Order: sequence, then structure tokens, then C-alpha cells
Amino acid sequence: MLPLSLDLARLRLVLIGTGATCLQRLSLLDEAGARALRVFSAMPSPALAQAAGDRLARHWPRAKDLRGAQLVFIADVPEPEKTALAAAARAGGAILHVEDTPALSDSHAPAVLRRGALAIAISTDGAAPGAAAEIKRFLAVVIGPEWRQRIAHMQSLRQRWRRAGASHDAVRRLTAAHIGRYGWLKPGRFTPAANDCGHKLRHRERGGLS
Repeated sequence: MLPLSLDLARLRLVLIGTGATCLQRLSLLDEAGARALRVFSAMPSPALAQAAGDRLARHWPRAKDLRGAQLVFIADVPEPEKTALAAAARAGGAILHVEDTPALSDSHAPAVLRRGALAIAISTDGAAPGAAAEIKRFLAVVIGPEWRQRIAHMQSLRQRWRRAGASHDAVRRLTAAHIGRYGWLKPGRFTPAANDCGHKLRHRERGGLS
């Protein structure tokens, strides 16, 4: 597998589905900046219909609906429609992701932790998506909301350094020095909540009561 970051604002997307999983995928696509997105559902849940709005077509896509799509996501679609829709999307030349069906998929959607412009993707190549979700929860404690502002700050510094004539390598060294100066990635530097969790775990391992 080759991990890539795609600019969804530049791609033509199709989402096919019905219920909660499809709604979650729609939310993730919107959060990632999808613009040219169409949603197809023969039986959308009320929540999905509301979230999709005027992007929703209340039927399964036909071949012409999939023509020109670059990425197609399928979620909460029963058989035999799921396999048929996957085949139609692939025949149209799209890259395909079918929720919880690696055999029909060309790609695996990672668990993504977002902190502003910072996106951390955790993937197991479809082998253990639940483990990826748990790792994301762990990293969310270590890489807290403060990183949104930190990345914005580093972006401003980078622009200033580049305007001053700094090379790519120089910017890389300046970035590392700045992060090191403030100890943002210092080993063991966790939020109070994380330290509390670690203390409780060690306490239980020693035989103490929580």
C-alpha cells in the first residue's frame, strides 16, 4: 500500500450508501474538503438525506452517473447491489473504497486524526480497522487540540523564513530547532488527562485499587 494525501477539492467524488456508516463517511469527506461530491441512495436514512442535501439522488447510480468519477465510496449497501455497484464504478475507471469489504476495494480509508492543517492517518491496510481506531484515540491524547495553533504558527514562521531566503534544508533545521526549544515532542510529555490514565494503569499493575 502507498499512503497518499489527496486534495479532495480537486477530485470528482461519488458516495453510495444508506445508513449510519454512509453518513459517517459523508462527514469525513466534507471535513476533508470534498466539493464535487454526489450522493446516491435508494433508501437514505433521514439523517443522511439531511446531511447530503441537494447532493443526494434517491436511487442507485447508473453507469452514466459514475462516468467521470475519480473516487467512489460505498457503504451500507446490501448484496447483490454492493458487488454490482462496485463493478460498475471500477468499469468507469474510478478508484474504489467499499466499507468493510477489502476484496472489492482498491483503497483502504485510514483512521484520521485532524488538528487544523495537521492530519495523521493510521492504516492497517484493512487488516484491523478497529486497532487503527484505537491508535487514533491514543494519539488524540498525545497530539492534543493545541497542535492546531502550533501548526498555524509554524506555517507563519516557514513563510517568514522562506521570504528571508532560507533554503529547504535550512527551514527544516529551523523547524526542528523551534519544536525542540518548546519541547513539543519531548518524550513523555502528555496532557494531564494522559498522565492520570498512566498513573491509574501503573497503580492497578502494582495491585492497587482504582
